[in-house]
Amino acid sequence: MTDKITGAQALIRALEHEGVDVVFGVPGGAILPAYDPLLDSPIRHVLARHEQGAGHMAEGYAWATGRVGVCIATSGPGATNLVTPLADALMDSVPIVAITGQVPTGAVGNDAFQEAYTTGITMPATKHNYFVTSPDEIPEVVHQAFHIASTGRPGPVLIDLPKDVLNAETRWHEPEELNLPGYKPTYEGHPLRVREAVELIEKAERPVLYVGGGVIKANASDALRRFAEMTDVPVTTTLMARGAFPDDHPLALGMLGMHGTYTATTAVQRCDLLIAVGARFDDRVTGNPATFAPHAKVIHIDVDPAEIGKVRVPEVPIVGDAGRVLSQLMEAWGAREAPDRSAWKETLRRWQREFPLTYHQDPDGPIKPQYVIEELARLTGGDAILVAGVGQHQMWASQYWRFSEPRRWINSGGLGTMGFSIPAAVGAKAGRPDDLVYAIEGDGGFQMTCQELITAAAEGLPIKVALFDNGAHGMVVQWQRLFYGGRLSASLLGGEVDYVKLVESMGCAGLRAESPDEVAPAIEKSLSINDRPVVIDFKVDLDEMVFPMVPAGGSNDDVIVGPGGGPVAPASDLP
Repeated sequence: MTDKITGAQALIRALEHEGVDVVFGVPGGAILPAYDPLLDSPIRHVLARHEQGAGHMAEGYAWATGRVGVCIATSGPGATNLVTPLADALMDSVPIVAITGQVPTGAVGNDAFQEAYTTGITMPATKHNYFVTSPDEIPEVVHQAFHIASTGRPGPVLIDLPKDVLNAETRWHEPEELNLPGYKPTYEGHPLRVREAVELIEKAERPVLYVGGGVIKANASDALRRFAEMTDVPVTTTLMARGAFPDDHPLALGMLGMHGTYTATTAVQRCDLLIAVGARFDDRVTGNPATFAPHAKVIHIDVDPAEIGKVRVPEVPIVGDAGRVLSQLMEAWGAREAPDRSAWKETLRRWQREFPLTYHQDPDGPIKPQYVIEELARLTGGDAILVAGVGQHQMWASQYWRFSEPRRWINSGGLGTMGFSIPAAVGAKAGRPDDLVYAIEGDGGFQMTCQELITAAAEGLPIKVALFDNGAHGMVVQWQRLFYGGRLSASLLGGEVDYVKLVESMGCAGLRAESPDEVAPAIEKSLSINDRPVVIDFKVDLDEMVFPMVPAGGSNDDVIVGPGGGPVAPASDLP
């Protein structure tokens, strides 16, 4: 008979059983029993400086590896500090399991020290959560949590463990076969709907594939490319799907939406068939839903039935896994020849020529952020995992980096969490230690989570950071200039921070570039330092704005292509 062990030991053994190799966390009183058996486990523990950082590290790990990320926190403030990364993971369909300590069951409800109603607080921010009342439940609960987090539409799952449950005795047993009668994700698309979709695709004159992050989550990028080539349909990707389809492919239109390329956004407005795959018709993509893709019939493929018809009612709804449904569509397409869409594609190519992404870098400065992105891409050969924070730098990174494969672009899309990039980069580096991981961050976001550079240095995770330093919350400034009469309310950071000295005090190498001719040497220097994290402080132009732009809630017909150009009239010269 198996010897008795504690609930805490059962927890660590259950994580080992799930193949966990690294966890990110911060210890504290209620979770402390679980930290003792960690010393005897092959699982690596990365000590974050803040629980929010631990959660974003788990996200970065999951993004980069495709596996479930794990974070650990104690009760009360430890658990509440995880709410932001949990909500972030829920919005972006990131599979993580969060483990939180809780006060002893006898103290629950008595406002005990560091007590919080963790399952209640996190219910809207998780795909599912558990409150464990017996150590005997732990193997099954952990097994179920990993299954739920990683299947169907991925997302975060939380396990709340009272301290007395962790200390109580149990006997280890292999988790029993999953029995989740209320959880049965649909993977196969309905054959009738698949046939209807094929008929629409064959008849369409101006089709567009609108690809979301679900394609990456389903590991369906290869299937997407084959399907696009088979049917000869141009492809536009959301912010979450950058890398799902190679940017250098002849059918690639780039990102669509608020800061997407003119061609991608306008193609969707003028298409007669929109094939949405793993996308949720987010407001940053659609603008005003009433004016979005007004001429198009819609095929909507998504593993989450709740997304079908939520914003736009499709003519052909298909619930299923993106990769499996794309395979079904190709099987149904069979030996058909793709229709002649040369006129449509020539129109798209002309728009690409007439309305490219543009900026001007004066050799005398100031440094343009787009120039930094292009130099980073050139000097790394694009061979890096790029992790962005939230704001202008995020949009420029998505626009000016040429993505060729999935899981090389990590960012906070749905929740838009400032400070995401540095801890997420740490998690990505822990998951893929042999890859170059470069974080792109603004100085506003940097000041929110830069303490996780101490984690990176202490844990031997030499990430690199391009800090876009313009002394402001840049996107806020842009909106205030465009829509609030230039009245800059609470958007300038103020104070003088010597970022080089700051990061050096945290065990990192600090570099600075203040003029365009210093950009490439600084990047080259950063690439030569691999024994500690590196931060480059790029002094970039505060006046630079992100274009193209569609004003929030406006029509995607009204794309502003530059600061002086104003809205572009809808393209009417269709084939």
